Amino acid sequence: MERKVYFVGAGPGNPKLITVLGREMLEKADLVMYAGSLVNPEVLNYTHGETVDSYGLTLEETTKIIADAVDAGKFVVRLHSGDPSLYGSVIEQMEELIKHDIEVERVAGVSSIFASAAALGTQLTLNGVSDTLIITRPAGKTLEKDLIPELSAYNTTMAIFLGTQKIKEIMEKVRCPKDTPVAVVFHASWEDEEIITGTVEDIADKVKDAGIKRSAMIIIGGVVDPKNYRRSYLYGVAQEPL
Repeated sequence: MERKVYFVGAGPGNPKLITVLGREMLEKADLVMYAGSLVNPEVLNYTHGETVDSYGLTLEETTKIIADAVDAGKFVVRLHSGDPSLYGSVIEQMEELIKHDIEVERVAGVSSIFASAAALGTQLTLNGVSDTLIITRPAGKTLEKDLIPELSAYNTTMAIFLGTQKIKEIMEKVRCPKDTPVAVVFHASWEDEEIITGTVEDIADKVKDAGIKRSAMIIIGGVVDPKNYRRSYLYGVAQEPL
């Protein structure tokens, strides 16, 4: 009997942005354990199996539920928001499951950072503006000290996860110019998606006025308001036929 659980990326929110393989896994599942505070419940419409919200459960409790289901011969999916490789805490879950002789197979998902770029109608790397994307998060319960001041000094595109509640603090410590464009995308790709744009200087006040406190992506950099960019080599110069 196969002893395996599938860790599936649910995508950023819109149920159609789950991958084809991810949807197939949900359709086959006897049990789906999902991150209830983060996954759009509409994604669960793809499964006919039992669903368990892992919100508030400890690592040991989630491991036991999954292990018991695998022991019973069930097809089990662990559903994470976006892609599990970004702030998904998957390695610690995998290590616990390995102790139960359970193999883990990962199914990649669409990250909210990409849904945010789509919502903004921009690209995260842009010739002449930014060739680098930095993905980070502010210090908190699971991170004693962050590197936001140092990383922001590179004047590239910076995407900040899990930072909406600390946006004022973040904007006070970034080292890029105060007029640097910033966008905050709440629930990227969800039906209640909301976009707030501004600068390092005023974005915190705008977000506060909008009442947004969580579930938003912060993007800092010139790509938010692209100007003076250069065409890519592919389109910018006449080339000889290959």
